[in-house]
Amino acid sequence: MCQGGVNYANLADSPASDNSSISGRILEPRRGLISLSAAGGVKEEAKSTGWTMTLTDEVGVIAWARRAGNHLHVFVLLSLFSIPVQSDIEFLKEHHFSWRAGQWGQCVGEDCGSGGVQTRTIWCVHMEGWTTHHSHCQHSDKPESQRHCFKVCDWHQDLFEWDVSAWGGCLLVPFFSNELKLRTAECITAQHGIQRRGVQCVRTSNRTTVTSRICEFFSQKPAMEQACLIPCPQDCVVSDFTSWSGCSKTCGAGLQHRTRHVLATAVYGGADCPNLTETRTCSISSACPAGEGEYQYSLKVGAWSECRTPHHKDVLLSGRTTVDFSSGGGGGSKENSSVKLHNQASHLHLHLHHHQHQHPQNHHHAPAHNTSPMSWELEVGYQTRHVRCTRSDGKNAMLSLCTQDDSPLTFQTCVMPKDCQTSGWSRWSPCSKTCRSADLSPGYRLRTRITTQIPVGGGQGCPALEEKEACNIIGDLLPNCPRYVWRTTDWGECRIAPLLSQQARRSANISILCGGGIQTRETYCVHVSDDSAPHHRKEVSRPVSTKLCAGEEPPSAVQHCSVPCQHHCLLSQWSPWGACLHDDCKEPQGKKGFRHRRREVLWESSGPPETCPHLVESIPCEDPACSLWKVRPQGTCAPAEGTCGPGSAVRNVTCISAEGVDGPAPQCEDDPPPVQVACEVACPADCAVGPWSSWSSCSHSCATKTAEGRQSRTRNVLALAGDGGRPCPAAPALEEWRVCNDHPCTVFYWEASAWGPCIPDASMNLNGSGSWNGTPSACAVGVQIRRVNCVKVNAGPVINKRCPDSTRPETVQPCLLPCKRDCIVTPFSEWTACPSTCMPDNTTAATQSRYRTIIQRSANGGHECPDTLYEERECESLPVCPVYSWRTHKWHSCTLVPDSVRRGLTGPGEACGNGLETRGVSCLGEDGDLAGTTECLRWAGSVPPQIRQCRVACRDDCTLTTWSKFTECAGCGSSRSRKRSLTGRSKKKEHCLNPESYPLEETEACPCDEYLSQPYGNWSTCILPELLAPASLQSWMGHREVKECGQGLRYKAVACIDLQAHPVNPVLCADSGYMVEDCHIPCPLDCKLSDWSAWSACSSTCGGGFQIRSKWLREKAFNGGRPCPKLDLKNQAQVYEATPCYSECSQYEWRTEPWSICTINTVDELPACGEGVQSRKIRCVRRGAASGEAISVEDRLCDQEEVPPRAQVCFLPCPSDCVLAPWGPWSSCLQSCDQGTARNRSRHILRLPASESSPPPELVQSEPCILNSTCFTYQYKVSDWSTCLLSENAICGHGSRLRLLDCVRSDGKVVESRMCEQFGLINEWSLSETCVVDCPVSCLLSDWSSWAECSHTCGSQAESARTRRILQEAHAEGRPCPTQLTQTKSCPIRPCYTWLLSDWSRCVVQGAECGEGLRRRGLSCVVDWGDWSASPKPVEEKLCGDRVRQQVQQELEQPCFIPCPGDCHLTEWSSWSTCQLTCLEGRSFETTGRQARSRAVIIQVTENQDSCPRQVFETTPCKGGKCYNYQWRTGGWSNNQRAVWCQRSDGVNVTGGCFLQKKPTSVRHCHPPCTKPFSHCTPSGVCGCEKGYTEVMTTLGFLDYCTRTPGVDNKKADVKTNSGRLKPGSSPAQDLFNEWTLRPVGPDGRLKLWVYAVTAVGFIFILFIIALSFLVCKPPKTTKTSNPPPQKPLTLAYDGDMDM
Repeated sequence: MCQGGVNYANLADSPASDNSSISGRILEPRRGLISLSAAGGVKEEAKSTGWTMTLTDEVGVIAWARRAGNHLHVFVLLSLFSIPVQSDIEFLKEHHFSWRAGQWGQCVGEDCGSGGVQTRTIWCVHMEGWTTHHSHCQHSDKPESQRHCFKVCDWHQDLFEWDVSAWGGCLLVPFFSNELKLRTAECITAQHGIQRRGVQCVRTSNRTTVTSRICEFFSQKPAMEQACLIPCPQDCVVSDFTSWSGCSKTCGAGLQHRTRHVLATAVYGGADCPNLTETRTCSISSACPAGEGEYQYSLKVGAWSECRTPHHKDVLLSGRTTVDFSSGGGGGSKENSSVKLHNQASHLHLHLHHHQHQHPQNHHHAPAHNTSPMSWELEVGYQTRHVRCTRSDGKNAMLSLCTQDDSPLTFQTCVMPKDCQTSGWSRWSPCSKTCRSADLSPGYRLRTRITTQIPVGGGQGCPALEEKEACNIIGDLLPNCPRYVWRTTDWGECRIAPLLSQQARRSANISILCGGGIQTRETYCVHVSDDSAPHHRKEVSRPVSTKLCAGEEPPSAVQHCSVPCQHHCLLSQWSPWGACLHDDCKEPQGKKGFRHRRREVLWESSGPPETCPHLVESIPCEDPACSLWKVRPQGTCAPAEGTCGPGSAVRNVTCISAEGVDGPAPQCEDDPPPVQVACEVACPADCAVGPWSSWSSCSHSCATKTAEGRQSRTRNVLALAGDGGRPCPAAPALEEWRVCNDHPCTVFYWEASAWGPCIPDASMNLNGSGSWNGTPSACAVGVQIRRVNCVKVNAGPVINKRCPDSTRPETVQPCLLPCKRDCIVTPFSEWTACPSTCMPDNTTAATQSRYRTIIQRSANGGHECPDTLYEERECESLPVCPVYSWRTHKWHSCTLVPDSVRRGLTGPGEACGNGLETRGVSCLGEDGDLAGTTECLRWAGSVPPQIRQCRVACRDDCTLTTWSKFTECAGCGSSRSRKRSLTGRSKKKEHCLNPESYPLEETEACPCDEYLSQPYGNWSTCILPELLAPASLQSWMGHREVKECGQGLRYKAVACIDLQAHPVNPVLCADSGYMVEDCHIPCPLDCKLSDWSAWSACSSTCGGGFQIRSKWLREKAFNGGRPCPKLDLKNQAQVYEATPCYSECSQYEWRTEPWSICTINTVDELPACGEGVQSRKIRCVRRGAASGEAISVEDRLCDQEEVPPRAQVCFLPCPSDCVLAPWGPWSSCLQSCDQGTARNRSRHILRLPASESSPPPELVQSEPCILNSTCFTYQYKVSDWSTCLLSENAICGHGSRLRLLDCVRSDGKVVESRMCEQFGLINEWSLSETCVVDCPVSCLLSDWSSWAECSHTCGSQAESARTRRILQEAHAEGRPCPTQLTQTKSCPIRPCYTWLLSDWSRCVVQGAECGEGLRRRGLSCVVDWGDWSASPKPVEEKLCGDRVRQQVQQELEQPCFIPCPGDCHLTEWSSWSTCQLTCLEGRSFETTGRQARSRAVIIQVTENQDSCPRQVFETTPCKGGKCYNYQWRTGGWSNNQRAVWCQRSDGVNVTGGCFLQKKPTSVRHCHPPCTKPFSHCTPSGVCGCEKGYTEVMTTLGFLDYCTRTPGVDNKKADVKTNSGRLKPGSSPAQDLFNEWTLRPVGPDGRLKLWVYAVTAVGFIFILFIIALSFLVCKPPKTTKTSNPPPQKPLTLAYDGDMDM
């Protein structure tokens, strides 16, 4: 453990130097003193009450301190040895290996104190630097790798810390590392540099510096240097020289010059700027006139001195001046030095000045920062200047050579300067960054101060009155910034009316509309504090301004919805009546039963789950049986004896259930029918009778009191009886009747009402929650109840016993009770801000408001919403702005320059002339008491003028009377004048009679208070009236229709002007500032369609088809109304609906009566036999009609192809013939109707022939199965989909589309569906599906925002705007969005009063020809219209505000210099160069650029060269700089020379910037020289020939001579050897031919342009030949007359509308 404590406070008093000896002191309280020394040894200092011993060595210091009566042990160990920066290396002379030691590590140990251990790494290295095994080094010389140390306690490091400054700029490193020579390598991209910073160890308590080694105990010293990169050196860049100036003399020898200016100064070690001036001699041929002097003389004045007080001048003349260099606070700052004059009054004045600098943080403050003076007084002083006469060679001459009569002014009065004084700084404002944001940008805070003294007389200007500094730069300790997100209210009710067009809205019944609609909700912005917190949908947060959520896209405020339509069911046909069954076959009771028929639901609409119409109808019956005996056809009759006669037949008897399923016999209640039945086989000569026919259809569908159903069956006599045979039965025996459909015509069914509302049911509510069908719910489970009644068809309700209980619908079903929903309201928003400043007197009190939003309406008994959603209140009483005013004192007498000064300086000695007079001002409060001038500066407006010029008349001055009063004004537009006159001797003085110097009359315009109203600008857009109530007071989800048309107002700004057409305050015209007139926005007209036409007939007469109805265009849309549907070729909009329809293929059928007896035409009366004729009746009746109810219709309604025969040839067997039964039905062919298959039919013998030798009859017939003849296949076929069918009251939304299923025979004929069912075909087609009709959603817009503030505070260009946004884009055929989402209107025109600075005047030297002068610019108050279309007009200065303060902010005077002839001087400053950045390959190194300007030196005479100033230039940072690059440019060669210059990338020619190493040569040389005629040196360095000549070369490759090119002067022959000499010359005719020969290749080796043209023309010609051949050879097509396409149904569906 550490024993005791360490007092570092005095230990650290030594200087912070790492290399100095360390000495420190540890002071024990009141007793011992322990001193430390790094030299080693023991030092003891004895005290009276104890002893102290200090032991020091190289390792550390151990000290004990003891005091009598108090055993206090202090143990301190400080490791103050110096750790070497480089590792220790020891080389042995006889070896190449040595030990190398690393740096000592940190002191480690279990406890802090002296028990620590330090280690370091030791390794063996070769002398060349590579590491080897430790065995190569001498172990006896191995350095120590571990040592004891003192481990510092943890709490020690809290006393000291490293103080690190910011890195300095990057400085160039002049030398390579480890080398002592300058860098010579060329810089490519950047050069090495170094950055340094200060690192020192300081106390944490008072930030004083201590030795660095104390902090090194705790942590390693931070690096003080680091490498950095600096861009390559950039030389100074200057512009081109200007043209030479004119000669300085008009005769004889003179000088002329030209200058250039600096574009970019040298940076990063680049070359300095060259001379900016070039001078050369010039001479004028004409000699100077005789008698003209050699020199010119000019009166030259110096600058005015500082303004001094009169006693100040006396002291300067008589006293001595000493400069006090003493430092009050340390340091040699100039600000802390002052001149002390040995004069009592002066000392008091300057002592105050010295006292001001005792507050370094407020250099410009008044002595008392919290108080301000009650009044201001100005002091008048004087100033002087030097005047001399100079000669043109720069020498001084007698003053008399320059002045004639009047001596120049050398003194004048002035105002003693007063510096600006400010109050102390206010407190820092809160940091603008109060939370941690994602952009990591720092915040800022402000503090301000106010002016307490305006600077006067050129005193020091005011410093910045606002200071801004960064704060919370890192912000790690700040909370996360709040997030602002959009929230939404619940969706409103589903509304369909907005989807209706204007036409439909007038005729529709809004209350019964259903289907697709839209619902809206409100969006609002809330503050979310924590990202991690889950956000429930119903979370309520305080609404804030929507501007805070502007960065996010707001959620959708509109969505599609649906209102349930009435339930629709598509039902099948009724099935046939079933058997009479017990109500419950499981428990049969009584003798009463029911017969049922059923139908099925083919399709249900997706509406509310209401009940479809009844699906079961019942008829009461008697003797019900749930199972019946079924007798299958009997077998052949077996005679009892022989081959004919009576016998018996066996038949199959089974018990069949009501569903047609075979069951056990006990289920049938009645006795089973006999299995054997008697029969008879006719013997020869017996009468032969055929089998019984099928039972006919029942004559009535039900039994009534007057009619009952009957049906019959018949059989025919096939052969008459012969002699001795059994006779035929009588005619009645050939027909049987039986009762059918004997049930009464009373049909009953259960009728169920709609389900009632869900009501609570205690039996199904468990602990307040429940589940239904496995669906958990937070609300209780209830029940729904409906009424179920037994209804008699066409009669009404009857008692329930009349209907079967087995088919009774449910009367109770479970349901989910609707949950209670309480109203949910957001908290109130924050109160809107109240004015933060004081309120002027007699103004209305300001108000503030807040609002809240309903996000969920109450329902099902929940808490109701509050009535108050908007609150407004008056702001708390704000202080009334204080009232202060300036009070002016009397003017003091005119102050002139003191006589003592006049006597000591040249000039008039008379005490007269121009002077200054001053007056004081003080500040008065509202009650008239004196107040601080600071208050008046804030509240009283402009400061009254405190100084003005005056004059004390001299003896020779002109004297005038005072001005008379102004004459009366004649009205607005007139003028008034006043006069004065000369008096005394002045009437005779010539200079007094000059009206310009002494005007005797003044005229000014009369004041006028008449103003005119003048319309200005354009009319605004038509603005509809706004709602008076604020948006927050509107009813929740009111969904008011936004009015987009109708009567509105438009505005035009009105300017208030005076008679000079200057704009003035619009209040003076007592107008609202606008012209207002009515306007009208035309309402949009939607597309109008006709009403629905009637449904067309079914498109198919057999099977499934479509019925169509349509609408047609009546009026197109206008003014942005709802657009029309797509138009057809005739520009007609056809909207149609197609619904499926079904036409029965066999609505009517042929019904036949039995055949008559076969009639034989015989001559005698004997029984006839053989061939005869028989007939029957047929008629066309409706299919399915009972025989007694069937009414004959026209035969054409039945299928004519299937007309049964009315007569046929018959054969009546003779008594001895064989009698056969009629043929049975054909057997069925295979379903596939395969080729080679056949079908059969059979018959049996009813009576054997008399003769056994008769041939056997044909009992079986067979015929092949032929497709579409004897065999047919069947398949299902579906129709096309219908259009999407909606409910009758729906406009859009979910609907269904249907299609029908037909059974089609292979020959294409539609047959009954049972045919497909008989063959077992499976219907895999879906006959209905849901569909959606797009809703015509019109564009929905938000409300207009409030009118924004005017874009300008004054002028004619000020506009106010309001905007709205699109909540829902138009969809389908909805009304499109208007284009106007922003509306603007002009603001009232207020005059723009501005202080206008005039241009600088030329340099004016007062009273002399050259020297120091001033250039001035004026400050005037002007008024303009804000657009500067017309020049601003001057007005009274009070309209612009305080001129005194404005003068302080603007520089109205600048010193300037007019050179005298012969002076060597500087030019005026050049204009600032363009802003330039430091860039590399087009990328900038910085964001702030630089721009430069310069002044060049002008030499007028050579004698003054030695006194010339140096050229100067300056740079300034700038924004928005550009990257420039520089390139060498060259001109054309002329006599082997060319111009070479450097050009900047923007086209400016410069000097500097281009790399000299890359400069192109400006002179070229050829070796050997080109001496041949017509030769010259080419850019490649070889001799060539001029244009029109061809080179002829020697075998060595040198130019031999130049020969003229044949034919064309500008073409060269390719002759490279001297063999060209031997070629025969060409004649002129050949030259001409060669010139016109087609040569495709030019002299440069490229194809000529005409070659490409000829190729293109040839390619086009080939294509033309191919196309022509194709057209000629192609055989002609046979023209067929095509029938017109089939017309769509209802093409001419004219609905009788006259508009069509």
